[in-house]
Amino acid sequence: MAVETYMQGAVVSAAQFFEIWHHYDSDGSGYLDGKELQKLIQDLQQARKKAGLDLTPEMKKFVDQFGKSSDGKIGIVELAQILPTEENFLLFFRCQQLKSSEDFMQTWRKYDSDHSGFMDSEELKGFLKDLLQKANKQIDDSKLTEYTDIMLRMFDENNDGKLELSELAKLLPVQENFLLKFKGVKMSQSEFSKAFESFDTDGSGYIDEKELEVFLKSLCEKNKSELDINNIATYKKNIMALADKGKLFRNDLAAILCTGGK
Repeated sequence: MAVETYMQGAVVSAAQFFEIWHHYDSDGSGYLDGKELQKLIQDLQQARKKAGLDLTPEMKKFVDQFGKSSDGKIGIVELAQILPTEENFLLFFRCQQLKSSEDFMQTWRKYDSDHSGFMDSEELKGFLKDLLQKANKQIDDSKLTEYTDIMLRMFDENNDGKLELSELAKLLPVQENFLLKFKGVKMSQSEFSKAFESFDTDGSGYIDEKELEVFLKSLCEKNKSELDINNIATYKKNIMALADKGKLFRNDLAAILCTGGK
């Protein structure tokens, strides 16, 4: 199996990384947990043993952390830490510009300048080029196009050729991805519109930080099993990183809270 070869130490290209990820992400959730994660760990240990190789320090740390945990969860970022992946492609998953949810939101704001709630392929291409330049890496346009296509294939869950905020947020490590907290409280378009309009009383299309705080308090009260009201300050800080001069536009908040936000 090709997967075994790369676990034994062969350098993984961007396309091969994509194939390996989807081999283990059998339910297409965008994360590995439960049996998927345990299967990855088992295959990793067996492949290294078969090749007469010890686990690398990164692999050992990974196995120690998740090997005996039934409730562990990893994203694409965590897998990229243990597979010997093509250097430039790997940078997208180790980019210091995206070290926290707040940093990610601010970067998203720069490229989704029209507040559409998604990036198309050209916007994504610019986003990836910028990340490489910040890491002092230059690649030719054909390689950048290849990376853009693979990122779309990796993250575009509904195959519409665009990436939503929640889809591209998978560039964040699981523990940093605060958007996962809102996955279980997604609102329908009509529910969201009714809630948003109760705060946007003048119909301007945006709310401010104080209005967002009240909005979040209401959301926490209705979703106590998913959201912790004591973390409102953190939720608010991360969400307001999407704001434009203190104005949080309707589409930006919908990208976090709404199902079918495109």
